[in-house]
Amino acid sequence: MKEINVTGTKRSTVGKKATKALRKQDLVPCNLYGEAKDENGKPKALAFASPMKELVKVVFTPHVYLVNLNIDGEEHKAIMKEIQFHPVKDTILHIDFFEVTEDKLITVGIPVNLVGLAQGIRDGGRMNLSIRKVNVTSQYKYIPETLDIDVTHLTIGKSIKVGELHFDNLEMATSKEVVVCSIKATRKSTMQQTEEGAAAE
Repeated sequence: MKEINVTGTKRSTVGKKATKALRKQDLVPCNLYGEAKDENGKPKALAFASPMKELVKVVFTPHVYLVNLNIDGEEHKAIMKEIQFHPVKDTILHIDFFEVTEDKLITVGIPVNLVGLAQGIRDGGRMNLSIRKVNVTSQYKYIPETLDIDVTHLTIGKSIKVGELHFDNLEMATSKEVVVCSIKATRKSTMQQTEEGAAAE
């Protein structure tokens, strides 16, 4: 799992006026949720702000990062849980982080990486990638950068579902029936099969 460093400063004031002032300084209001609870037993947030230029590298990327947060000198390891964007400008308005430890299980979406040239492609078919990420649950130290899926033996009309995937130390959190990828027939592959059938006869 890739790691990236992000710095932050604790926020002493919250609310619309305070967050608006932060954004004018190119800072993004953030919350870090961890083990701390409030008097009602609900997760207690550590409010902080981070530079927009640092968070852009974490948000606008296909990679999933373990974020090393340095908030006023305090070190925290976290993952992003929720991001709020401006509805028009697509800029980052707010991010919630979730603090992790080595023994804590986390669930994140990992990019799918298809490995090999499928037999169905050789036969003129077309690869269809149905989902780009699969949710997995594990300790962060076991979570890979990508889920490498061998498609070499995948033929036309066949598919690979999440339930068929098996990786050490990972539990699939996406539904087992979800199709990851499949090989669709094309006009070229249909004609090729017709010609091969005629030749066989």
